[in-house]
Amino acid sequence: MVISVRRMLRTLKYLLVFVALAYTLYKGLGLLDAYVYPLDKYRVPDGSAVKVFLAGSAEGHEAETMAERLILFFWYGE
Repeated sequence: MVISVRRMLRTLKYLLVFVALAYTLYKGLGLLDAYVYPLDKYRVPDGSAVKVFLAGSAEGHEAETMAERLILFFWYGE
């Protein structure tokens, strides 16, 4: 069995180029994702916006049963 140093170096070169391009593509897609979705969706609303859902707060509202919530779910078609 003959071990060719040139073939091993060529294979190593292609492997390094592949890893470098894959890493560059990964980081590029990460930057694209940060550009497309820059907002934190859990932040406090600005201006006249109102946060609709507040977990654990049932002040002034009757406690809804699961059946009532299910009926509203199908009624609104969500």
